[in-house]
Amino acid sequence: MQFLLYIIAYPFLWCISILPFPLFYFLSDCTYVVVYHLVGYRKKTVRDNIALTLPHLSKEERIRIEKKFFKHMCDMFLEMIKTMTISETEMKKRFVFTNIEMVREMEKKNKSIIMMCAHYASWEWLIILDKYIDFRTFAVYKKIQNKYFDKLIRDIRSHFNATLIEAKETVDVIRKNEINNIKGFYGFASDQSPQLHRTNYFDTFMGINVPVFTGAEMLAKKMDLSLVFVKVQKVKRGHYQATFVPLVENPKEVPNYQITSMYLRMVEEQIHEAPEYYLWTHKRWKHRDKQSLKSPRIKKALN
Repeated sequence: MQFLLYIIAYPFLWCISILPFPLFYFLSDCTYVVVYHLVGYRKKTVRDNIALTLPHLSKEERIRIEKKFFKHMCDMFLEMIKTMTISETEMKKRFVFTNIEMVREMEKKNKSIIMMCAHYASWEWLIILDKYIDFRTFAVYKKIQNKYFDKLIRDIRSHFNATLIEAKETVDVIRKNEINNIKGFYGFASDQSPQLHRTNYFDTFMGINVPVFTGAEMLAKKMDLSLVFVKVQKVKRGHYQATFVPLVENPKEVPNYQITSMYLRMVEEQIHEAPEYYLWTHKRWKHRDKQSLKSPRIKKALN
């Protein structure tokens, strides 16, 4: 059954990927109407998340953000499909790094790097980074159950030579690379909600006390890797720019969880600048500390 779904879907996805961009984004507009107005995909989750984290905004302002988010989400989903066939030249026009020289300078120190990013704007198109640097690029991801669609996702995200590694394999892969003197650039999107039984640290995120992922920081400390943050901005439809921000060069010298907290503050700054580009569909705050909900502003927004 899984294979049947795959062979039905693949030609359809490939045809979408070769559409010229005007028609491609017209399809995205149509998809938005279906997803938001007809199906209402996770609309309640999105609405609750925005109300919870941006209680200072009026209801009308939050609804505007909600609609803009769904339009962006449809763009981003189709852009991931577009990656199947997009050329390197076209991708470089549409996803620009403003300070790639910073990473090249870090490479000269011959020390592997962890890049922390958020589910914001376009994290999918960060894969073009491999075409700009010498280190091998790796992206940590969560495997999906359908093995055929999992392979499709892996193929799409490795279109420009990035290597995908499952979260549970990350330690072994980095350790093996370091032993073999293979310097890597490892991408982590660490802003979603970890499982409670694996949580060892809570921090505030968008004003709410929640469990947070600390794997990137702890791996950096264990393996002595440098850390950077990448801030992705949507310039206009189908065009993004990414700026690297240095976090820590010697993580072992930094108190535990301070790097994770620094990262969260940077993600918050992105969200406040343009909240419509954050991935609001995930239940990021489902394990929130109930004490965080006692604010009168939050109570009012949720009612």
